[in-house]
Amino acid sequence: MTKPAASPLLQINEAEVELSAIRAQGAGGQNVNKVSSAIHLRFDIAASSLPQDVKERLLALHDSRITKDGVLVIKAQQQRTQEMNRLDALMRLHELVNSVALAPKTRRATKPSYASKQRLRVAKSQRAEIKALRGRVDAQS
Repeated sequence: MTKPAASPLLQINEAEVELSAIRAQGAGGQNVNKVSSAIHLRFDIAASSLPQDVKERLLALHDSRITKDGVLVIKAQQQRTQEMNRLDALMRLHELVNSVALAPKTRRATKPSYASKQRLRVAKSQRAEIKALRGRVDAQS
C-alpha cells in the first residue's frame, strides 16, 4: 500500500504578514495591564504571493477569521510571552494556508455492483414479506 503524497508546504513571505502587539485579555495578575503580550496577525490573502488557486480556496473557506475584504485575522494570546504568541500566530497561519495547499480530489460517480443490486432486491423482498404478515388475521374456525 502506498502512502499519499505529502501536501506541498507553501512559504509565506514575512513582509506580507502584519504583526502588532496588543494587551491580552483574561487573567494575568498585575502584569496584564502593563505588557502587550498578545499578537494580532493580519494577512491580506488577495495581495499575497500565494498561487491563485490557493488564494481562491482560502477565500472560499467559511472561516470567521477571514473578513469580507479577504484579510485573515489571527489573534494569539495563549502564551505568556510576546515571542511565543508571535510564533503561535505564525504557526496557525501556516497550518491554515497548508490545509488548502492541495486541491481536493474530484469525485467520480460509480455504478452499484451486480451483487449489491441482488442484495438490495433480497432485502426488499424480505422486508415486504414481514410487512405483509402484519395484516389483519381472519378468524375461520
